[in-house]
Amino acid sequence: MADNATAPTYTIGECARRSGFTMDTLRYYERIGLIDDVRRTATGQRRFTDGDLEWLGTLKCLRDTGMPVEQMARFADLVREGDHTIPERIRLLEAHRVAVDERMADLAAKRDYISGKIDYYRSV
Repeated sequence: MADNATAPTYTIGECARRSGFTMDTLRYYERIGLIDDVRRTATGQRRFTDGDLEWLGTLKCLRDTGMPVEQMARFADLVREGDHTIPERIRLLEAHRVAVDERMADLAAKRDYISGKIDYYRSV
């Protein structure tokens, strides 16, 4: 296992570029508790780790698939509480997957409608 003192760290700007979040979003997520324990330099500058980036990847997936911030916060709380919360995390993620599936079906139906319009206009 690598020594944490020598593990790579990233400034907020580097973390923003690597994670796909804006710096403002990273600050907001830290403020509301979606990310915690972000290390700081002696001058107070944030230093993100590879572990932080991995967690941000999870948050990005959840956000990009439409999970509300309140549910993301609940998920983050459950993760912090430990492995005994895994059944509840599964339930939360399964409910989110159902919502994603419903949105995907809705988008597929709308895509098919648009394709029908394209076919119609090509035939006139």
